Amino acid sequence: MQTSGKFIVIEGLEGAGKSSAVAILTQAIQAAGHTVVNTREPGGTAMAEAIRDVVKHDWKDEKVTVEAELLLMYASRAQLVQNVILPNLAKGYWVLGDRHDMSSQAYQGGGRQIDQHMIESLRAITLRDFKPDFTLYMDVEPKEGLKRAKGRGELDRIEQEELSFFERTRERYLQLAQQDPNCEVINTMQSMQAVHNDVEICIKQFLEN
Repeated sequence: MQTSGKFIVIEGLEGAGKSSAVAILTQAIQAAGHTVVNTREPGGTAMAEAIRDVVKHDWKDEKVTVEAELLLMYASRAQLVQNVILPNLAKGYWVLGDRHDMSSQAYQGGGRQIDQHMIESLRAITLRDFKPDFTLYMDVEPKEGLKRAKGRGELDRIEQEELSFFERTRERYLQLAQQDPNCEVINTMQSMQAVHNDVEICIKQFLEN
């Protein structure tokens, strides 16, 4: 499908400040005269939100396998891309996503240590050659990110993983960001004002280019 809009994604660990970045980007893009459609992953459609609920919670004594988690993430993503993201891009709207495929590569590939070839196979089936036009990765040290997340309330199933899980996830995120020429890294260990300034600079540069 041909698209005339832009797809921008915010990535990062728990407590990285993605929500604040989404708000800043939304305002900046709208100020530039574009219509913004906000999405989140997993989720974003009725079916995808149901999958989100399955992924995020424990199921009594039933263990959610790493393979099931990975498949559910891509099932949710397939629904969102085909039913929301691509149609809105075709209308010329700008879609701003809270997480996308980099999350699966980092969390399931890095954190869960699932074979990269398996992930690439699922990606090829569900996304083909579809990629974000621009990604902003909000980098935070896992220990600090989890501290911030706990301050927001009860943690979900994935957020309750051990620190080593998030350290592997962050390491993979940084590798992916370095490999992607359309990805910018924001150091969120700075002051909040400094982080917001960096986000504003990044989106301004993207809009100008």
